[in-house]
Amino acid sequence: MLPMEFVDSHTAGEPTRVILSGGPDLGSGPLSERLRRLATEHDAFRSAVIHEPRGSDVLVGALLLEPQDRECAAGVIYFNNTGYLGMCGHGTIGLVATLAYLGRLGTGQHRIETPVGTVRATLHDNAEISIENVPSYRFRNRVQVLVPGVGAVCGDVAWGGNWFFLVEGAPVDITPANSDKLTEYAWSIRRALQQQKITGAEGAEIDHIEISEPSADADSRNFVLCPGKAYDRSPCGTGTSAKLACLAADGKLAPGQIWRQEGILGTAFTGSYRLQDSSGGRIVPSITGRAYVTAKGYLLLQPEDPFRDGIRI
Repeated sequence: MLPMEFVDSHTAGEPTRVILSGGPDLGSGPLSERLRRLATEHDAFRSAVIHEPRGSDVLVGALLLEPQDRECAAGVIYFNNTGYLGMCGHGTIGLVATLAYLGRLGTGQHRIETPVGTVRATLHDNAEISIENVPSYRFRNRVQVLVPGVGAVCGDVAWGGNWFFLVEGAPVDITPANSDKLTEYAWSIRRALQQQKITGAEGAEIDHIEISEPSADADSRNFVLCPGKAYDRSPCGTGTSAKLACLAADGKLAPGQIWRQEGILGTAFTGSYRLQDSSGGRIVPSITGRAYVTAKGYLLLQPEDPFRDGIRI
C-alpha cells in the first residue's frame, strides 16, 4: 500500500481524518457499492487509518473518492473504529474545510456524494459551513426499553443519516467530568435495545445513543455515544438532524426556525429544517458549524511493522 496523504481537522472538537490519496482502488459506481467493496475486501485500510498507533477511538475517517455524479464536488466514505457510517455531519463539515484549505473549492454551495445520498454543503464567507443533510425522520415515538440496573428508559427512534435512540434527561449533568458515567449509561441502553430487538426501519441496528438535557446557553445540550463506544465531542451533525426530525414530528419546531444544539464540550451547531416535498413526515435538516485544519502529512505502512494494519483490541 502506498503512503497515504491525509489532512486532519476538528469540527467543534470532534476530529476528522480525510485520506486524499493512497487508499485502495474501489473502482467506480455508486458509493454504496464502493463502500461494500471497502468493507469486504479492504477493511485493513480502515483499521490502519483509525486504530492505534496512527489513530484513536474517537477519530472518524473520510476516504475521498471521485463521485459518480459529476455535478458533485467530491465523493466520500466515512468510517470509524468499528466500521462504516452512512453519513457523518461533523465529518462533512471537516471535509469541506479540508477541501477549502487545499484550494479545491471556494465559498458557495457544493454537492457531496455519500453512500446514503447526496448532501449539499455551503462554505460561507465567514468560514462557517452549512450542510443540508439527507432526509431525516422519526421512525418510532416514545419507545420504552428496559435497561438492567436502570429500569425503563423512554426514547424516540429516528434517522438522521445514522440510526439514533434519543432520550430526554440524563442521569448526571452532561459535562466532560461525567463522560465515563454517561458512556456506561448510553452503552447499557444500546445493549438493551439489541437484546430486546428494538431496531430502526427494516431491522437496522440503532448504533447511536443521544441523551439530551436543557442548557442555559442553547436550546439543548447533548451527549452522543457512537458505535465504537467513543462519545462525540461535537454536538453531532446526524444526531442533531435526528433531533430536528423529532421536534418537527412533535410540532415543537417550525420549518426554518433555528435550533441551537450544544455538545458536551459546550460547542454548538445551529440547525433548522425544511419539509421534504411529498415527505410523509420527512424533513431536510440544515446544520451549521465550523471546522479547523490541524495537520497534514502521510501515513506510512511498512511491511515489517507488526501493527501495519493497526492495533485491534
